[in-house]
Amino acid sequence: MKKIALLFMASAISSLSFAQEIKESEVPEAVKTTMKKKYSSVKVTTWEKEDGYYEAGFTVDKIKNSVLLDEKGTIKESEKEIPVSDLPKGVAEYVKKHHPNEKIIGAAKITDSKDIITYEAEIKGKDLFFDANGKFIK
Repeated sequence: MKKIALLFMASAISSLSFAQEIKESEVPEAVKTTMKKKYSSVKVTTWEKEDGYYEAGFTVDKIKNSVLLDEKGTIKESEKEIPVSDLPKGVAEYVKKHHPNEKIIGAAKITDSKDIITYEAEIKGKDLFFDANGKFIK
């Protein structure tokens, strides 16, 4: 079950790289309603769509966040930018070993609908995904 959730999350995230920015008027009311209920104090600054999912982008205390929802307004995952130093120890070790000439230039904490946490480490031209213990996923 955990593997299925991780595969779903990884495929959903990878599809976001091809997302298209859309206008708020193109977002289903169910999606906007969920955002207003769950994140009433934020202003969505960007909307993107890909493969039937909607991504709401917003900033809280100068930190980038996003929420991925289906067309019914069900939250699939949330993503929060974090300092690179907050990544699990195994992430830096993996990058050093498998991408020795690269530096981690961005990081995010991803929480899916079942509260499973994964991490994203951005290196030049790639996003690498890790489980909560810092073990490489994709």
